Amino acid sequence: MSTQDPIYKTDALIAENIDAYLEAHQHKTMLRFITCGSVDDGKSTLIGRLLYDSKMIFEDQLATLEADSRRSGTQGQEIDFALLVDGLAAEREQGITIDVAYRFFATEKRKFIVADTPGHEQYTRNMVTGASTADVAVILIDARKGVLTQTRRHSYLVKLLGIREVVLAVNKMDLVGYDEAVFNQIVADYRAFADSIGIEAFTAMPISGFKGDNITGPSDNTPWYTGPALLPHLETVEVEDSREQNGPFRMPVQLVNRPNLDFRGFSGLIASGQVRPGDEVRVLPSGKTSTIARIVSLDGDMDLAVAGESVTLTLADEIDCSRGQVIVAAQSPLEVADQFEATLMWMDEQELISGRPYWLKIGAQTVSVTVQAPKYEVNVNTQEHLATKTLDLNAIGVANITTDREIPFAPYNENRDLGGFILIDKITNRTVAAGMIEFALRRAQNIHWQATDIGRAHHADMKNQKPAVLWLTGLSGSGKSTIANMVEKKLARMNRHTFLLDGDNVRHGLNKDLGFTETDRVENIRRVGEVAKLMTDAGLIVITAFISPFRSERDMVRGMMQPGEFIEVFVDTPLEVAEERDVKGLYAKARAGDLKNFTGIDSPYEHPEAPELRIDTTELSVEEAADLIIARLID
Repeated sequence: MSTQDPIYKTDALIAENIDAYLEAHQHKTMLRFITCGSVDDGKSTLIGRLLYDSKMIFEDQLATLEADSRRSGTQGQEIDFALLVDGLAAEREQGITIDVAYRFFATEKRKFIVADTPGHEQYTRNMVTGASTADVAVILIDARKGVLTQTRRHSYLVKLLGIREVVLAVNKMDLVGYDEAVFNQIVADYRAFADSIGIEAFTAMPISGFKGDNITGPSDNTPWYTGPALLPHLETVEVEDSREQNGPFRMPVQLVNRPNLDFRGFSGLIASGQVRPGDEVRVLPSGKTSTIARIVSLDGDMDLAVAGESVTLTLADEIDCSRGQVIVAAQSPLEVADQFEATLMWMDEQELISGRPYWLKIGAQTVSVTVQAPKYEVNVNTQEHLATKTLDLNAIGVANITTDREIPFAPYNENRDLGGFILIDKITNRTVAAGMIEFALRRAQNIHWQATDIGRAHHADMKNQKPAVLWLTGLSGSGKSTIANMVEKKLARMNRHTFLLDGDNVRHGLNKDLGFTETDRVENIRRVGEVAKLMTDAGLIVITAFISPFRSERDMVRGMMQPGEFIEVFVDTPLEVAEERDVKGLYAKARAGDLKNFTGIDSPYEHPEAPELRIDTTELSVEEAADLIIARLID
């Protein structure tokens, strides 16, 4: 090793003055990058080589690595660097990367976090996870194979996720004799594709992760290549934080600190811009303004804080500000809206159900959101827009989304922290999609709630009753409609103002355009919920009789109502009893295969977990059931 080698200098500094080394190390910039591309392009081997050459493995790891290489029969007993990264037993057995593997290493100039992402299409969602926080993408291509389908897919995702720095690493050049013509042809092929998806520039370099060519310095095997080696290039590339410092100030509030009555601070990571004491700021979405009184950090008060730093701000005025809200420069506020066009990357085995409510997590805020049927799905190889009604695992599409309240945001191409989000299934808590806000829909800014002088309280007082929704749910044939009809008759005798919404009846008018797919069932309940909400605003007691098989949709309707106004009544009838009744002959048709997506047969019914009332129709008569429901309503 040369005494001029950066690694030698680092070792010498550690030996001579550990405090000086730690001080220098603390102030190094951090670069996050991913390696991606097709299967067997050598991603894991490249990372292993970087760890080895930067001396970020220790003697016991090296001994284990050499032993593993001997056991695997590696040519010439050379080290199999991929074993440094492929940590899962399943990955070693299959010889492929399955999950994202993160590794840390450092050089004299910079610290690095590198994510080794899977190359197989079925693990595309894992690649998205690794790329979501990356500053640089190193796209590997096997020099023997050229540009492949998964190379295109990962390149498209890199562009979509806003990674601005791309390195095209043509790997395994040793296996093609370091042929310049092969390298030039691959670069030309990739450039044609990159231009088609909007990647304006990339840095191409011929490398061998296994042999170490052009990894930490220039290789004698490629005298025709005059560009940078990989590691020196990564040491000098501009990181995201430095670019964001020039934008307007934005900080999502992650925590409200109030250790005592004299201190109230708002903590968070600055997403963009700079802030100083005395700066005028605005809190969104409320729009309240104040000025910065103090900027507090673990090291004491600061005169200046910039993008990428975590700080606590105190304000000169006592204004409402809570977790999830965003503090911004008063003269450069963010947009606030509740309807958006967004690009979605679907990451779940269960397909997208349009109209179903999901949780949307953006910044430090979590809100409820519904996704409309996609406008189109993107063919990542051709960029063709394909017609679709849903999105399956690993599909990429564009759809309109609606949140249950206005949220501050920035388009993703302007700020990844304030424009990127994830969708979470409300029942399973699985992350089902990653998304990027493209823009707010114009109608979100043009439509405003029109206040009226006569409100729901006046309507209810005129009828001398409290509005409510009696939501009867259960299997077909459970007796919902019969019981609902009896409840309305009894309430009519009590001079109560009611309206009965029956599942079959609304499909003759309001919902006659809907079928019985899962998506249509969700939309059916959403529309009925909106109608029921309008009727409670009019002061009515609304009685509904719908199978409403999914908990998430029943919870969606509950969320539309005022607290205490939604009464879920589970008409609990065993499937075999409902089939015996089969007044309409529907179960017989479903069993014969003539009726598809029938609840209880080939479509699930999700029982209520905590209904306000459970009616067992095998023990109660219709009149007894109605009396129980009315008693619960009165209570």
